[in-house]
Amino acid sequence: MERLRGMGLRKSFFLLSAACLLAALLLTLGIYLLCGRIEEAYPKGGVVIASDGTVTWLDEPDREQLRILRLLEGARLLAAIALPAGGLGMAGILFYRLKLKKPIAILREGTERIRNHDLDFSIPEVSSDELGRICAAFETMRAQLLRTNRELWHQAEERKRLNAAFAHDLRNPVTVLKGSVRLMKSGRADEHVLDRMESYTLRIEQYVEAMSGIQQLEQLPLRTARVNGAQIRSELEETARLLAPGKKIVLSVQEEEALCIDHGIFLTVAENLIGNAAHFAEREIEIFLAREGDMLFLTVSDDGPGFPSELVRNGPAPFGNTEKNAEHFGMGLYSSSLLCLKHGGELRLKNTRPGGARAVASFELNMKS
Repeated sequence: MERLRGMGLRKSFFLLSAACLLAALLLTLGIYLLCGRIEEAYPKGGVVIASDGTVTWLDEPDREQLRILRLLEGARLLAAIALPAGGLGMAGILFYRLKLKKPIAILREGTERIRNHDLDFSIPEVSSDELGRICAAFETMRAQLLRTNRELWHQAEERKRLNAAFAHDLRNPVTVLKGSVRLMKSGRADEHVLDRMESYTLRIEQYVEAMSGIQQLEQLPLRTARVNGAQIRSELEETARLLAPGKKIVLSVQEEEALCIDHGIFLTVAENLIGNAAHFAEREIEIFLAREGDMLFLTVSDDGPGFPSELVRNGPAPFGNTEKNAEHFGMGLYSSSLLCLKHGGELRLKNTRPGGARAVASFELNMKS
């Protein structure tokens, strides 16, 4: 029976039909033989002509015997029609119970749960036939829907947090501008009021540009292609040379074969992490690229003061600057985190001993664009 469950639908239906039809024909033959043997015990009438011309009249069946003989003939006819048809019907019933009932019930239940916006379930492996593959494809679709819903929920929550941070960080420069306007109207403005207004106006402009940049990252499509490992090494060397002049660069690229990644996203994350390390490093930056299974890991370390404990604990946040500088909003780490998530990975931050910071960006390989 297990072997039958592993067969294809067409082959299993053919085998079940053939087996049930053969059983029906054998049963029909058995009924024919049984009826024939019963008939032998009853007279049939007629004559027997011997080889010497002698004519012998056989006994005629009485009314009760004739009725039994007719019943036996009807049984033969009924068996010849009903049993083969019943065999095919039984084949259909067995085919439904063995091959169709369970996967159809699973798909129906799964469809109903998805209709009710419930994706927190899984489709078990049913068989290796066509319906089994449909159930497997349904499970893949459910998992992808669940992943997409979680990503959308995460993006919605992140957007709320981003908007709240954006509004909060705009409050101070707007307050300063309003206060400067009131001072100017009252004639009590000092000589630096215009410079201060220009500075805070520039700060608001930078905030707006940063906000726009994050929204563009969220809408960025994923386009994967095969990129040679030697090319990636060359690009990392060039990026480190341009972004960290005067710093000692230690580069290690273990992966030499072609990698299926979004080249643009990878380079953007690499530039952000190397640029951030170059900003805080004292003398040395280490860049390490390695593959583990279906994941590619880019590690950038520096010997600077390290990340703030809150940044390590909570992860990069929009406008979560690590220094009080109006031109530095900490957006590089946050945008890198968004890009890693888009590429199926994540960005992890930690501090090393005795000092320094380490950022590890991961990317899922072979992702479909």
